[in-house]
Amino acid sequence: MAPVTTAPLPASAPALDGWRHVYSGKVRDLYEPVDGPADLVLVVASDRISAYDHVLSTPVPDKGAVLTALSLWWFERLADLVPNHVVSTDVPAAVAGRAMVCRRLEMFPVECVARGYLTGSGLADYRATGSVCGVQLPAGLVDGSRLPEAVFTPATKAALGEHDENVSFDAVAATVGAGAAQELRRLTLAVYERAEGVARERGIVLADTKLEFGRAGEATVLGDEVLTPDSSRYWPADSWEPGRSQPSFDKQFVRDWLASPASGWDRASDAPPPPLPDDVVERTRARYVEAYERLTGRRFG
Repeated sequence: MAPVTTAPLPASAPALDGWRHVYSGKVRDLYEPVDGPADLVLVVASDRISAYDHVLSTPVPDKGAVLTALSLWWFERLADLVPNHVVSTDVPAAVAGRAMVCRRLEMFPVECVARGYLTGSGLADYRATGSVCGVQLPAGLVDGSRLPEAVFTPATKAALGEHDENVSFDAVAATVGAGAAQELRRLTLAVYERAEGVARERGIVLADTKLEFGRAGEATVLGDEVLTPDSSRYWPADSWEPGRSQPSFDKQFVRDWLASPASGWDRASDAPPPPLPDDVVERTRARYVEAYERLTGRRFG
């Protein structure tokens, strides 16, 4: 769980009766009970969206609700593999549908990443060294290649505005201990294997995913969000073609617009990204909703 220290209330984080705001990340706002069990927190998924290590000024309507609904759906399907931090969805009306009451966890200081396909930072590492996080991979792989088997490629947890950095399994073991590192690797790959199969049945490729785990007593518990378009790369299976960038069910429309001349934004400058156009917001919302509906078979809203 994010560090629980008093923080300014963002404009998008509502004041909630009975709950004290303590932390905000790129997307989520964290609250603790004013008078209640100290081991509980309220996790609220906002409609904020981030890109290129900036939180944008333009929200994407319903994004927080999609992230929450999809996380809850996945938590149910993974419960036999690993316990999760969800206690209840009985939350204040102002955040109904996009919040969960959760157990407070002592979080492991590592991003647990499983990759079944090569792209993103993993591809960059592979091109430079032939490996990802110290895991040697076959020669001749290209952007979008399916790996012989999924690999555990952990990363450091970066502060807001900074990049996560890929690290080796040995680095994780040095940080959390050999036993805990092995458990994190085992659980990460088990979750990925389960989710990859479910997604494939629905015509979607799960290229990679980022998980966060914590401790509740002696138990290792799955926390934060899980298998959403914010934490995972989902590609339409019918258009998967190694050797190029793949269309995806995420915020690619936002990234593409910000990187285009139309935005007028220089990523190398200190200036914040400009507001998003309505059509980019609408297309991004539709992509998140489509991911939810295709994966769950349920109608959103």
